[in-house]
Amino acid sequence: MPTNWFAQEGSASPLGATWIAAEGAFNFALYSKYASEVRLLLYSREDTTHPLYEYKFNPLINKSERVWHCRLKASTITDARYYAYKISGPNEPGAGHRFDDQKILLDPYARSVYFPRQFSREIARMAGSNAGRAPLGVLVREPELPRTSDRPPIHTSDLVIYEMHVRAFTARDNSGVTAKKRGTFAGVIEKIPHLKDLGITAVELMPVTQQDPQEGGNWGYMPLVFFAPHHGYSSADATEEILTEFRSMVSALHAAGIEVILDAVYNHTTEGGEGGPTYNFKGIDNSTYYLLEADRRRYRNDTSAGNTLNCANRYLRKMIVDSLFYWVRAMHVDGFRFDLASIFTRNEDGTINTDDPPVIAAVSGAFDFARIRLIAEAWDPVSYQLGRTFPGVSWLQWNGRFRDDVRSFVKSDPGMVSQLMTRIYGSSDLFPDDVMNAYHAYQSVNFVTCHDGFCLYDLVAYNQKHNEANGQDNSDGTDQNLSWNCGWEGDVNVPDEVMALRKQQIKNLCCLLFLSNGTPMFRAGDEFMNTQQGNNNPYNQDNETTWLNWDLLHKNHDIFVFFKKMIAFRKSHPSIARSRFWREDVHWYGVGDTPDLSFDSHTLAYCLHGASQSDCDLYVMINAYWEDLTFVVQEGQAKDWLRIVDTSLPSPADFCEPNSANALTSLSCRVKARSVVVLIKS
Repeated sequence: MPTNWFAQEGSASPLGATWIAAEGAFNFALYSKYASEVRLLLYSREDTTHPLYEYKFNPLINKSERVWHCRLKASTITDARYYAYKISGPNEPGAGHRFDDQKILLDPYARSVYFPRQFSREIARMAGSNAGRAPLGVLVREPELPRTSDRPPIHTSDLVIYEMHVRAFTARDNSGVTAKKRGTFAGVIEKIPHLKDLGITAVELMPVTQQDPQEGGNWGYMPLVFFAPHHGYSSADATEEILTEFRSMVSALHAAGIEVILDAVYNHTTEGGEGGPTYNFKGIDNSTYYLLEADRRRYRNDTSAGNTLNCANRYLRKMIVDSLFYWVRAMHVDGFRFDLASIFTRNEDGTINTDDPPVIAAVSGAFDFARIRLIAEAWDPVSYQLGRTFPGVSWLQWNGRFRDDVRSFVKSDPGMVSQLMTRIYGSSDLFPDDVMNAYHAYQSVNFVTCHDGFCLYDLVAYNQKHNEANGQDNSDGTDQNLSWNCGWEGDVNVPDEVMALRKQQIKNLCCLLFLSNGTPMFRAGDEFMNTQQGNNNPYNQDNETTWLNWDLLHKNHDIFVFFKKMIAFRKSHPSIARSRFWREDVHWYGVGDTPDLSFDSHTLAYCLHGASQSDCDLYVMINAYWEDLTFVVQEGQAKDWLRIVDTSLPSPADFCEPNSANALTSLSCRVKARSVVVLIKS
């Protein structure tokens, strides 16, 4: 019988701690280019300070290229529950090396993380041992699972994305979720009826990978590892139950026809800069994992998070692709939104490569044909690559220009009519469909609000940010909100006429979002006017500032109904959401027969012909002026047109179903100040 070398020496692939059921053994594999010695530490449940077993890797047996590996029978480590590493190597910050042979280091591929009772971020910032106070990997006796029998939904023209923070979605006691499940993956399951009633078809979950519980953030954008779900979002305690709970959430969303997209952060980590903690990457191979300044001592901070991952390195690329495959194959998700995706274009010296950056090629090649949805946030603090500059040519992209231009137009800023036309049309300036480029309109992810910045209600309730609670003297968060408070700052003692105008502006923004070509996305809670009291950067507020207030669903049920009806309207009119741009099917007008593109214009109208899509024609009149105006409908006869939407009217008159809508009696339509009117041709 041939010798099984892998059973004796371990295998360099896959990286991480992998259960080999056929052998009753764990395979351990860790990348470190500059390590001189690697030790594997195994811990029991009872003692996370003193390892019950230590394995010293012999590089003549347990190393292949840059990967250290071994295989241990479970029968020889029967009480082992957790694991970590100690790694020796040069401690030469001037050369980019920060090895510390006393540090307990977490496996970057850990599928689950355990934090001892005495865990300390502060100790991890200091040189020397952090035994008993370091995060540990959990030994998970579970192979990667194939997709379950449920058939994941695949949406096209009906795609509507709902950005959600798992904890904030159900953390309040008025969420109606079982107490133990509030703020968890299981809590999301209990709120699926709300999502189905609303009509959204995909959830985009803010980062769900394991965070450092002492980092101080709440959003999840400071990842500790890239394979483990965050324990704080689970109602379970045991690792296997946490993984099962996540998969159950995905399966339940699929059963409801809802895709699951993860917000993925592969551009920096929670280890921060020179003064940050050493949990894993810094101590395993600092100069491989991070981009360093020319002096090699300091970290490049292109992310404004203290460090920047070296995505051009082949092992870093492999880790990213391995992580994505894990979330698809084992956790069954449907896509990813990549935070600061432009960081993927960094070369190892920090210069920018938009021609063919290896990590984007690796990700695109791995997933495009598997119908996995890839969405880029195509900018970072140093580089703005929105549109065709970003090299992921088949990816969807968050369209920040849509957000800014629609906000500006609706708040009556001058000189915005031509920009609004471009955004409604699908942003062909950013995603051109000429022979060379051939972009699709749906690649523009249109949004007015997201987690970053004001929520929708605060956008119409505050002129200034109010971030004092964040502890930075209101200096954090953008000052460029493009918001208007409708004449009254804040949410206390709001006059009735101001609140009515705020609701009208919300409906205007909602209309433009769902009437535009492209892929619409909005933020959880916007559909019932959730508020963060003017805080536009609540990254560290794990409290009622960010937790959705479900009482507002009842208080502002009229806005919820309007959102619901606009989503249904979009789905029922295939002429709106197209793979391609509208081209000759759209005719642009103003209050008369031509659009007014002058600096002081605040009006636009258009007729979208639906015959090519087996749809009826739509006529939209948009008045962002502060006075009522008369629009003259330029096509058809008055009796042909039914008035479906009028945002100036209170609910339920603001949206009429076609079978109860009234036909026009004249082609001259009085459109109220700051309102949108939508007609359909009968």
